[in-house]
Amino acid sequence: MMDITKNFFEFIGLPVSYTVDQSALADRSRELQKTLHPDRYAHLSDREQRMAVQYMSFLNEGIATLRSPLLRAQYLLSLRGIDTESESSTAVDPMFLMQQMELRERLEEIPELEDPYTELDALQVEVQGMLKALREQFAQNYQDEALSAATESVRKMQFLEKLVVEIERLEDRLDG
Repeated sequence: MMDITKNFFEFIGLPVSYTVDQSALADRSRELQKTLHPDRYAHLSDREQRMAVQYMSFLNEGIATLRSPLLRAQYLLSLRGIDTESESSTAVDPMFLMQQMELRERLEEIPELEDPYTELDALQVEVQGMLKALREQFAQNYQDEALSAATESVRKMQFLEKLVVEIERLEDRLDG
């Protein structure tokens, strides 16, 4: 059986890195899902069946984590003992917060516009561009062992990911 004391990268068989080959991840995932599928253990004891379900659950969480740039960054920092989930951790740069407030105001005004879709698309493109830059910044900071800078990048990514969700929600509402 597998070892769930390993981290997700080791468990899935990929190098511990922010840069993940998504097609290798998909291939490894398929192989492991076949190997670990609980149906393969139906003939075994209850304990072994429970273990198979546990492994499958660990695998699925690992796949979801390594697929998502934000979750992957948070996970890499957690492997280094840095918790980015708790609110109190560190303050985010005030300039960034101002920018976030402006982006949110733009989002709130979109439904009143004559052509909301054009502005929504522009906002989406802008936020995705900011996210891309932050992901690259995180990768560089993490590689350089600049963990506090990497942590700040993750905090900013968290804000922007929430904004992406709000943009998508508004799009759904407009499509109504």
